[in-house]
Amino acid sequence: MDTKSGTRSPHRFLDIATVVLLAVTAVLTAWCGFEASKWGGEMSIAFSQASSARVQAASAQATAQAARQYDLTLYTEWVLAEADGRQDLVEFVEQRFTDEFAVAFDAWVADGRSERGPFVMAEYVPPGTRAAEELSAEADARFADALRNNQRGDDYSLLTVLFALVLFFAALSQNQRATWRRTVFFVLSGVIAVVGVVLLATFPIKI
Repeated sequence: MDTKSGTRSPHRFLDIATVVLLAVTAVLTAWCGFEASKWGGEMSIAFSQASSARVQAASAQATAQAARQYDLTLYTEWVLAEADGRQDLVEFVEQRFTDEFAVAFDAWVADGRSERGPFVMAEYVPPGTRAAEELSAEADARFADALRNNQRGDDYSLLTVLFALVLFFAALSQNQRATWRRTVFFVLSGVIAVVGVVLLATFPIKI
């Protein structure tokens, strides 16, 4: 009777430990799937925001290019009028300079016209230029966020596979009659589970 009790004791312990391991691993697997889904959603949102910022940056850049073209047209007329000595036309054109170009033009004149023209002056910032730069930077940042979120989702997906191995070896251990084989498979699944939990503790959480 004692022999039977001693024989059943290890099996009984392994049965309980395996059930606990299976239950905990099942919860962790579900959690990893949830987190992978959440980070996948964050990735999609970030990609969408990056795309939207790109479109807005392109629109702002188009505005800046149109303003530059307008200023260039007026400046060309100013150069031709000055070359012909038509001071009245020069003044007429100058009065129609945009505010952004007028600042650069005055700085260019004050600098003795040493630069190649007002367009190369640091003071010349056509409307839409700064907005295009800011939106482009935002788009780059959101795209980088999307890539990070994608990697986080992949990490959780890989961890799901790791916990699936735990479930596999734990279930396999239950089908072994020999105690030593059951112990080997159970220990193997336990080691993998510990590795998975350690990795899980280093991953960011998104609720």
